[in-house]
Amino acid sequence: MSMKYDGELLEQIKVFENITKVPLKESFYFKDKLTFMVESGKMWKALGKNKTNLLRLEKLFNKQIRIIEFNDEMHKFIANLIAPLKIVSMTEEDGVVTLKGPDTKTKGLMIGSKAKNLRETEVVVKKHFPDLKEIKVI
Repeated sequence: MSMKYDGELLEQIKVFENITKVPLKESFYFKDKLTFMVESGKMWKALGKNKTNLLRLEKLFNKQIRIIEFNDEMHKFIANLIAPLKIVSMTEEDGVVTLKGPDTKTKGLMIGSKAKNLRETEVVVKKHFPDLKEIKVI
């Protein structure tokens, strides 16, 4: 899930910032979608009125993209990262975050095939919160 900033990605970042007028915090692929992370409080500006910026970017790049908002609080950051999946509760003990989903389907989507989604989530969260050891879903 590592992200190489090649020429194509650098161009996409430039286009993103030109269209949204929002500086980008980070860009990476998450669950096979190009994901743009903006600073806290900049999400709505990045999306645009009625998601016009998002739709314009998807059309330009000819792929689905996600825009997520960074948060200094790890629990809120994790919730933003896995949205629109709902979390019933989230606890943390000794660097292990445990997520509880509302139903089996949601839990399955959080985990992913062979725990791929869960491991990807951990990698992104650990970049910003290095004390995280593991994320579990119950």
